[in-house]
Amino acid sequence: MWAFTIRKLIYNIPVYLATVMIMMMLLRVQDPVAGKLSKNPTQEEYDATKKELGLDKPFLQQYGLVLYEVATWRFHRNMWTEPGVTVGDKLRTAVPRSLALTIPALMLTTVISIVIAMISAFNRGRWLDRTLVFFAVLGMSISFLVYIIFGQYFGAFLLPRWLGTDVFAIYGYESPLKDWRNWPYFMLLPVLISVIVSMGYDTRFYRAVMVDETQREYITTARAKGASQTKIMFVHMLRNAMIPIVTRVMITLPFMVTGSILLEKFFGIPGMGYVLLNAIDNSDFPVIEGFTAIFAGLFILSIIATDILYAVFDPRVRLQ
Repeated sequence: MWAFTIRKLIYNIPVYLATVMIMMMLLRVQDPVAGKLSKNPTQEEYDATKKELGLDKPFLQQYGLVLYEVATWRFHRNMWTEPGVTVGDKLRTAVPRSLALTIPALMLTTVISIVIAMISAFNRGRWLDRTLVFFAVLGMSISFLVYIIFGQYFGAFLLPRWLGTDVFAIYGYESPLKDWRNWPYFMLLPVLISVIVSMGYDTRFYRAVMVDETQREYITTARAKGASQTKIMFVHMLRNAMIPIVTRVMITLPFMVTGSILLEKFFGIPGMGYVLLNAIDNSDFPVIEGFTAIFAGLFILSIIATDILYAVFDPRVRLQ
């Protein structure tokens, strides 16, 4: 397994290097210095700003600096929009806020969707299956923004009026590592919205997987041996369906760190998605380069981890 992991890492190094280089080249299609200055800057202002931003150095040297920051995990360049604040400082504060939102949402969505999918698969064609599929399709068909707007309206406006007290907040969760006791007040509403939105997609996917598994011979054998429905669902079928489940979960892992841009924007959560969106709006190149380089690395690592987990959950898979 270690030999396979090291080999996969070596194979993906050129992919990662090319990804970072293409990203940096695309960011420099338009002159970033001109976008930061006024409409008619003097040559002295232009040269001074270019030197201040480190863009006066050769491209390969700038490319090496970004790679060095990723390798050492020291993002020491200052943000353009917040002088005196480094990209590393912003990362250390933004990542926990995103994880406080995405980890509970992913865990709840996965567990609930798998259970609903198994129930639907074992009742295929019946009224219960049709009802669950109807609500899954309905959840997929409604825009994410609609859920956010209605969630804020009912959860942060109507519900407090009915109960006479605030239940949810619609503004930022600043320090999840210190004030974790306030997590339900700040984060429960966006987590519930995220779960409701994602359940439609996940339920449809897992249902297709479970329907295919119910037609396998081992399910017929388990029923013939007198195994209970619960044991068939949660022991036999779930274990054999782990390959597609692991694939779907691992694909979403990089997005856990980057956070949900829409939820963080509308709920004022200063996480990775919120910071990255503001950086794009303000052409904050150090932030965009640092965050994108991290995301590319996480995505590659998640793919490698997926291959390894295949062998862990399915003995028939061999890492060669």
